[in-house]
Amino acid sequence: MMDNKRKNSRVAFHATITLIFPNRKHEECETVDLSIKGVFVVGITGHVPGEKCHASLHLTGTTSNLTLEMQGEVVRVEKNGLGLRFFETDLDSFYHLKNILYYNSENPDKLNEEMAESFDSYYRSID
Repeated sequence: MMDNKRKNSRVAFHATITLIFPNRKHEECETVDLSIKGVFVVGITGHVPGEKCHASLHLTGTTSNLTLEMQGEVVRVEKNGLGLRFFETDLDSFYHLKNILYYNSENPDKLNEEMAESFDSYYRSID
């Protein structure tokens, strides 16, 4: 049995994502779950941990569409897909990601604590 090394809460979230690697592009892939620092994407093979990509998470609604832009790194590869860690996110995308997680979380208070820790570690890294 594999140990769960995740530090952040994940929520089940099905959306369409596009991943652009230096030599390959995957369009209209499906997400399974999402956290403040990453996502699991099904149906993608042929990549190894450490590979970096640009991720565009597409949110479609009844009246508008929105795309969140992040830079990601492959951190987990499984036979049915891969796990990405986000290492760069613009402020607008982070704000929308935070709201998605908050409104889909079973424990919003824990999620708030994780986000505060993420901000603290970010600001310590740029000091």
